[in-house]
Amino acid sequence: QVQLVESGGGLVQAGGSLRLSCAASGSIFSFAAMGWYRQAPGKQRELVATITSGSSANYADSVRGRFTISRDNAKNTVYLQMNSLKPEDTAVYYCNLRVFGLDYWGKGTLVTVSS
Repeated sequence: QVQLVESGGGLVQAGGSLRLSCAASGSIFSFAAMGWYRQAPGKQRELVATITSGSSANYADSVRGRFTISRDNAKNTVYLQMNSLKPEDTAVYYCNLRVFGLDYWGKGTLVTVSS
C-alpha cells in the first residue's frame, strides 16, 4: 500500500514563495511518475506539474516559469517549488503517484495566496 503525505502549504502574500513536499511510503517511488494537482473552490482538479521516473518535467501553462517540480529518490520525496505566487494559485494541492497503471493520492495541503 502506497501512502503519500503532503506538507508545506500555508498562507503567503502575492509574489511570495512556498515549497511543497510529498513523502511516499513503499519501495516503488523510483519507478513511479509523480505529479502535483490542485483544486480551487468550486473548480475541478487540474494538473500543475508532473515528473517522470527519469526526472523529465511537464508543467501547466499557468505555472510554467514560476513553479519547479523535482524529486529525490533517496528520500522518496517529490517537491514543488512555487515562486511569484498569485491569488489564483490558491487551492488545495494534491500529490499523485502513478505506477503500473495505478494512481495514488495524498490528502492534500492548502495553499492560500493573499492579494
